[in-house]
Amino acid sequence: MLFSYRVIDENNKEVEGSIEAISRDVAVQSLQRRKFVVIRVEKKDERSFVKKSLPFFDKVPLKDVVIISRQLSTLFEAQVSSVKSFNLLSGGSTNPIMRDTLQSVSQDIQGGITIAQAMQKHPSVFSDFYVNMVNAGEEAGKLTDTFIYLADYLERQYEITSKTRNALVYPIFVITTFIVVMILMLTMVIPRLSEIIIESGQAIPFYTKVVIGLSDFFVNYGVFVLIFVIVAGVAMWSMSRSESGKERMDSLKLSLPYFGDLYKKIYLSRISDNINTMLSAGIPITRTLEITAGVVDNKIYEHILQQTLEGVKAGNPMSATLSKYSEVPSIMIQMIQVGEETASIGKILKTLATFYKREVDNAVDTLIGLIEPVMIILLGVGVGFLLTAVLIPIYNIASSIQ
Repeated sequence: MLFSYRVIDENNKEVEGSIEAISRDVAVQSLQRRKFVVIRVEKKDERSFVKKSLPFFDKVPLKDVVIISRQLSTLFEAQVSSVKSFNLLSGGSTNPIMRDTLQSVSQDIQGGITIAQAMQKHPSVFSDFYVNMVNAGEEAGKLTDTFIYLADYLERQYEITSKTRNALVYPIFVITTFIVVMILMLTMVIPRLSEIIIESGQAIPFYTKVVIGLSDFFVNYGVFVLIFVIVAGVAMWSMSRSESGKERMDSLKLSLPYFGDLYKKIYLSRISDNINTMLSAGIPITRTLEITAGVVDNKIYEHILQQTLEGVKAGNPMSATLSKYSEVPSIMIQMIQVGEETASIGKILKTLATFYKREVDNAVDTLIGLIEPVMIILLGVGVGFLLTAVLIPIYNIASSIQ
């Protein structure tokens, strides 16, 4: 860790600088051994200007949390103390935020608080779900098993999320390329060719007039279109950050053709897996539903889970409340009902989580298989139509000259 300091040296002059140390106390001791009078020692912010300015870039990737969870389970299984475990992991972490977080957790544990309480101070790294799982593990004396559960769960969530995100990268790239190519042709190539067609005095086909009109529009008003797109993008981003806007966006996600079904399966898999994992750790169903509602990352399903929580508190079965919502498929409701009747809801939800994960995998694989040929056909048809609309009149001009 890097610390900045201000000290008084042997010549009674104030000196500023920086020092590398594993903690603030070690940094102070090191300066005092140099016979400096310490005025101030503060941890130096190692983040870049971009990360300081844009919090979006200042996050710990889920992959890092998965690795830390797996390493903690191994260290606890080897009966390494919690303080030493977190110190070891902080020293080996390449992410400065994770390194500082683990060091802080270690110091807090050394100060006498529990691991869960220490983690709770860092919500940007350890979610409510994570903290409650660790708390249940500490109370039951099963921290090793808890961190194995957490690592397995987070790996499943990371796999689903990353696979879905990667499946969308290709179509976004192709669509963006298509739009850029079309705009470049309409603003740079078509205007020059349209002059030749118009000056020839020949009859211009309807589809060629459409292309020339589009070209004129982008040449004359392209700047305004760009401004409109930027303003609309900023407005949508601002709207998505508000509660009502996020709810509308989440509702739109679920209503999209094909993608809506994919999103539903992702959320249902997350809900099933989350509830199963927490119930397996001995966390009460009310607390489980409350936390799951907060981490499902969709306002529609968050509302459903909150209503389910109220129903369970009132003494109703979970399946009875879920059956009121069309976003929850009947097969899931029926299986939960069976789990409630047989007191094996954890196993049922584990089966559902596996089922929906497989459904997500199949849907993403199908999407990847269809996207490439569809995108290539659309790109070819678009560019082909554009060229045909211009080249046919030019060919007719050349033929009439001969």
